[in-house]
Amino acid sequence: MSRVIPFRALRPRKQFADQVAAPPYDVLNVEEARRLIRSNPLSFLRVEKSESDLSDAAGVDDRRIYERAKENLEALIRKGILFREERESFYLYRQRRGDHVQTGIVAGVSLAEYETGKIKRHELTRAEKERERTSHIDTAGAQTGPVFMTYRGREEINRLTARVAATKPEYDFTADDGVVHTVWLIADPADILGVVEGFAPVEALYIADGHHRAAAAAAVARLRQARNDCDRGDESHHVLMAVIFPEDQVRIMDYNRAVRDLNGLTEEAFLERVGDDFLIRWDFPGKAPRRPREFGMYLNGAWSLLTAREAILRDDDPIAGLDVSLLQERLLGPILGVRDPRTDPRIDFIGGVRGMAELERLVNREGFAVAFSLYPPTVGQMMAVADAGKVMPPKSTWFEPKLRSGLFVFLLE
Repeated sequence: MSRVIPFRALRPRKQFADQVAAPPYDVLNVEEARRLIRSNPLSFLRVEKSESDLSDAAGVDDRRIYERAKENLEALIRKGILFREERESFYLYRQRRGDHVQTGIVAGVSLAEYETGKIKRHELTRAEKERERTSHIDTAGAQTGPVFMTYRGREEINRLTARVAATKPEYDFTADDGVVHTVWLIADPADILGVVEGFAPVEALYIADGHHRAAAAAAVARLRQARNDCDRGDESHHVLMAVIFPEDQVRIMDYNRAVRDLNGLTEEAFLERVGDDFLIRWDFPGKAPRRPREFGMYLNGAWSLLTAREAILRDDDPIAGLDVSLLQERLLGPILGVRDPRTDPRIDFIGGVRGMAELERLVNREGFAVAFSLYPPTVGQMMAVADAGKVMPPKSTWFEPKLRSGLFVFLLE
């Protein structure tokens, strides 16, 4: 059973939704956020990435960052840009980029289920990033952005969402990256019950994107529980805000790699060693692989296609069978010397939304020696890793489109 909880969202008034809605805090650096804020003072980045609103922020332990987030959130409320829903509701949130459409339910989920592992994860979190988001949520008194989740879809939920999506939306706008965002209110008591009952048989929810938000919300719940001897376990800080999409609508894009040098090898020696485990087909105009266990390689101004030899393939382990694992264990590690991709400064990771042109640019103009394009893992593979209680290799999944922040805020009371 998966528990979903309606809540009274703090959200923008209709006429301000497109101005408030902002990219997630962790896809922009401070200077990029400042440029967006200068062109749009209502951007929710002033709350989500409040260090961009300070000229001399001094790292994650600078309390002014979090106090500024609280001040900016309160200012949006005071000015009437944001308002609080009168009654508990769910929301339907649809994103469309080109021919890809994903439609999810915005809901609260149980942090108790997260702590016990019923809400499943596939990534490790970094302590510093978790600490930063914990301070942000606790000081602002709000979860300012939702966690992206997925589940094995159910026809009952699909029918309900299709019916709601046939009505007039609350928000409907196109963001500056071309993604169309549409939101419907689910406030009818019968529909609210339908959502709750629809998710009740769902065995597990899976975090797709937003592991640090989830970990931080859980940390805040523990902090607030420790401060209150009368904590009952049903307070708002025990709830996590999420957007929950059926797995067949979620798209994982390729997460590619570029390496700065050939680890002291000549190009000839490098290719000889690559050929031990991969068949090399020269002149590959496609650039991006079209099936699993194939890799594009850009070296010395030309693309080639690498195909993993049968001898190195593994189906006995959900992680070892991933393309990203094959590339790491058979090429990046033993040949190029990238033993720990989390910490090695010689490797860079390029989300698929940036395309093959970015891989070419890094090699042609930024001093990188070689780049690799990967076929993306499936949502089913991600779920299998989470079901096994394991974590995906670093930089394995790039989810697109990203959820916009500011459309829904979950207040801690």
